[in-house]
Amino acid sequence: MSGILGFLRGCARLVARGNRAYYAWLGVLAAAILIGLLAYAHQFRTGLIATNMRDQVSWAFYVGNFTFLVGVAAAAVLLVIPAYVYEWEPIKEVVILGELLAVSAITMCLLFILVDMGRPDRFLHILPLLGSPNWPHSMLTWDALVLNGYLALNLTVVVHILYKGYRGEHYNRKLIVPLVLASIPGAVSIHTVTAFLYNGMAARPFWNASILAPRFIASAFCSGPAVMIILFQILRKTTRIAVKDEAIFKVAELMAYAMFVNLFLLGAEVFKEYYSATEHLLYTQYLWSGIGPHRALVPFAWLALACSVSAFLLFLVPRTRRNFVTLNAGCVLIWAGVYIEKGMGLVIPGMTPDTLGEIYEYRPTATEWAIAAGIFGVGFLVFTVLVKVAVPIMTGTFQAPDRAADHPSPGKSAAVA
Repeated sequence: MSGILGFLRGCARLVARGNRAYYAWLGVLAAAILIGLLAYAHQFRTGLIATNMRDQVSWAFYVGNFTFLVGVAAAAVLLVIPAYVYEWEPIKEVVILGELLAVSAITMCLLFILVDMGRPDRFLHILPLLGSPNWPHSMLTWDALVLNGYLALNLTVVVHILYKGYRGEHYNRKLIVPLVLASIPGAVSIHTVTAFLYNGMAARPFWNASILAPRFIASAFCSGPAVMIILFQILRKTTRIAVKDEAIFKVAELMAYAMFVNLFLLGAEVFKEYYSATEHLLYTQYLWSGIGPHRALVPFAWLALACSVSAFLLFLVPRTRRNFVTLNAGCVLIWAGVYIEKGMGLVIPGMTPDTLGEIYEYRPTATEWAIAAGIFGVGFLVFTVLVKVAVPIMTGTFQAPDRAADHPSPGKSAAVA
């Protein structure tokens, strides 16, 4: 117990120390969280009428962000597979950073669902044993189970590896390797069940397609690694952690394959809708060409497609994929493309027109933007705190006092081997 308390005290000291840039970053995150809390207090007091969601469009900005972030969390598996299935060392050295990002992303996912429910106590209703969900028939309950299970899985791996690294000991392979390998189907399941939330609704033809789950997974392997590539570069410039170029380039190569699959599945879905030209085409038409004067989403749809295609071309060519200027540009483009595709391009057309044929043009309010900023602030704060603790352990500069003398530099082997 004394060792755990010493570890926690040491973690608190690490988080409290930093340079001016670090404190400025924490100040920015604190301001974003405060703005989000004030906006949520307004929404809690007045109800969801503070948002632009109505009976016609009851899922919107919050659910779009939730869906996108599930993909970011699932993308950690793109590091796990080459690291632990193929034992590729350059990726294995940074796989724990992907686990940290997954923890942060799932935290934001759960917060977006919480604010979308209106009242916090409603969150309990979807949890088995604690609440009274319609389980196992409710897909929302299944989604809550897999998301919380995936969060617990990643937290267990991260905490065990970091604590063992702090103690100068090797992690328990019999415990961690099965958990890490279990995170592969776990990552697939969180996005698959999220897709089932959509395509299980027969009354929403835009979502009622079996191709939606593989589309979700393919797009997740585009957007999530794009975030990781940028973070890897920031961390190796601001910390002592070494992230090899070959690890970054391998992730970029895997992203190129995922981008092709994502674009192919999107094209297959658009072809099916326009070629069959049934009455269900109306929802796809609203997204890509508009219905009469209702064209709010059309510019965003084509912008998302342009971003995704441009990023795919940049990642497809080895020369531009290995140039950090074009690589980073591609990461920003694919992030923007998938963010729009899974936000406005997925949620809003599924509910427009509504089941009675009415078209309600939804746009997020300032309250929704502020709450989203606060949730992203919480997510970035969680990731910052985790990295602030993980990096010294991985580099061997933060160890238990009784172990430091005998093991002067175990961080790398203990934390990531």
